[in-house]
Amino acid sequence: MPDAPVALVLGCAEKVAGGRTNLYFKRRIAAAAELYHSGKVRALIVSGDNSHKEYDEPTAMKNALERAGVPPERVYCDFAGLRTLDSVVRANAIFGQSRFIVVSQRFHTERAVYLARSRGLEAFGFDAQSVGGGAGLRTRAREWVARLAAVLDTALDTQPKYLGPPVEIAAKSTDACR
Repeated sequence: MPDAPVALVLGCAEKVAGGRTNLYFKRRIAAAAELYHSGKVRALIVSGDNSHKEYDEPTAMKNALERAGVPPERVYCDFAGLRTLDSVVRANAIFGQSRFIVVSQRFHTERAVYLARSRGLEAFGFDAQSVGGGAGLRTRAREWVARLAAVLDTALDTQPKYLGPPVEIAAKSTDACR
């Protein structure tokens, strides 16, 4: 794995139905913390959905990373990562990153890296441990539709739903997640 200034951690819910821990979430956090602690990246962008008051993927990821020993000032929240496309494009357009490592499970990192490279960005995937069983099967089936959408998004040069003002990823910051 090459070094990069940041890792883009793709969001998902911390809990699943019944309040159980979401293994996708748990394993993405572990992978992102490993990248940070190994010195491969200096900061993390946690990108996910925050479209409802009770649902906030970026803050949940930031809190979990802090529990995993990542300093909170090294974690930057992207609250408008509603889709993988949005997360990838915003990593560049909002956070100023043209080279980054994408953290998710393999099926997801492959799609995100494809989207990034199709836009001229230098992206690499770091795969979190996969999830098997029924949850893994449903996710892999859903991925076929998502991959078709990624190809269409590339062909149509689809833009994120939200952009916004730039966020500088500084060498040292005290309020990275606002």
